[in-house]
Amino acid sequence: MAIIVQKYGGSSVANPEKIKKVAEKIVDTYKNGNKVVAVVSAMGKTTDNLIHLAKQIANIPPAREMDLLLSTGEIISVALVCMAIESLGYQAEGLPGFLAGIKTDSNHTKARIRTIDIRRIIKELKNGKIVVVAGFQGISPEESITTLGRGGSDLTAIAIAGAIKAERCEIYTDVPGVFTADPNIVPEARIIPIISYKEMLEMASAGAKVMQSRAVEFAQKYHIPFVVKSTFADNGGTMVTEVDLKEGAVVSSVTLDEKQSKITFFRVPDKPGVAAKIFGALGKENINVDVIVQNVSIQGYTDLSFTVNSTECERAFEISKNIGKDLGCENITSDSDIAKITIIGLGMMNHPGVAARMFKALADAGINIEMISTSEIKISCIVKKKDGQKALKVVHKEFIE
Repeated sequence: MAIIVQKYGGSSVANPEKIKKVAEKIVDTYKNGNKVVAVVSAMGKTTDNLIHLAKQIANIPPAREMDLLLSTGEIISVALVCMAIESLGYQAEGLPGFLAGIKTDSNHTKARIRTIDIRRIIKELKNGKIVVVAGFQGISPEESITTLGRGGSDLTAIAIAGAIKAERCEIYTDVPGVFTADPNIVPEARIIPIISYKEMLEMASAGAKVMQSRAVEFAQKYHIPFVVKSTFADNGGTMVTEVDLKEGAVVSSVTLDEKQSKITFFRVPDKPGVAAKIFGALGKENINVDVIVQNVSIQGYTDLSFTVNSTECERAFEISKNIGKDLGCENITSDSDIAKITIIGLGMMNHPGVAARMFKALADAGINIEMISTSEIKISCIVKKKDGQKALKVVHKEFIE
């Protein structure tokens, strides 16, 4: 009897009617002779509402209490999904993250999974129950509730699938698969039937909202294939797995991230150890830095810019100001009026001139590039936020239509 892990996102369990539909889908999988572990997110905008509530109490809420608060959203979903399953005549066992054996480090709000004790999950499956697990959460060595970062339910599902050696992992969302671009902005975008871990990881890191990047990274590391598909449609879907490099499309997808902010150090001393001090301090606070650009040194000084997620801009800016004073730099600014446009594709490795085509498409559309970052299968450009959606359309047309 196969074990199947299914993850249902917040949009899939947004209201009682959708929860009932999800329960029916879970039960249908069970009735087809499978053991089922369902991982659920918080209902709809619950997490956003809880964050808003916390900020009415404190401008910067303590991370430990924030995790405790946010974990309640998924627990509500677990209870309701279990009720819906049981109303259909089947047994369900709801487990918060810590009861499901998900043990993390002590890094609140962005905890990393250390181990999963699968004994409770396996016990309930052997008893013939459908197991429903709260995504996005675990427990630290100090026995405090932790959360895994936004989109962490994806990571919960992938990690459990790997730990219990599930036959497959299904990530259900409100879209029918992974598209070549956001179909809400680019109507011509189409579903990608199969995509490599590398491409999917770059897409997630570049701002695609389909999957959490850490979940994809985990799946790649432990060779856990998974499918992304719509909760409310039986066809379509995108398989994410190992894909051999072969001739074909140069670019497989184009993404837009409008939640980017840029921080710039003006006239910072250009000497060894300065960059290490800046980015070391940010890393110590678990702030991820994306695009980095340093200008040519003039008279022993240089300008240095980098981007962070907008949700971390306030903290990153405060840290940067303190470091800037120590370094004696002239000024530090932050700019949230930017967006990142990224092209991704395994085929880029063997096709010269891809960057030139991207830059020309943006130039022909009158869009200025502020920063550039490249990797083996990715090119990212920072543009003004007002140009973001236009950039997505023209670049997608250049490479994919």
